[in-house]
Amino acid sequence: MDPQSAALLAKDVGAGLATIGVAGAGVGIGNLFGAFVSSVGRNPAARDTMFKDVLLGFALTEAVALYALVIALVILFT
Repeated sequence: MDPQSAALLAKDVGAGLATIGVAGAGVGIGNLFGAFVSSVGRNPAARDTMFKDVLLGFALTEAVALYALVIALVILFT
């Protein structure tokens, strides 16, 4: 295998490994909204106060996925 092919292979593997964070973010968002639905089922009156916290948690969890995507794109295109 020539060095150029090895470098391309390493970039592809690195970008693939960098996107593992997207799967983790998906699991985190699922847990977040699952817990929200469960807690609203137990106490519907607290929905409005909890919803703000859920949206903040969603945004922070989704940021991890976006960072992983940016890192993967930087690895691929540099």
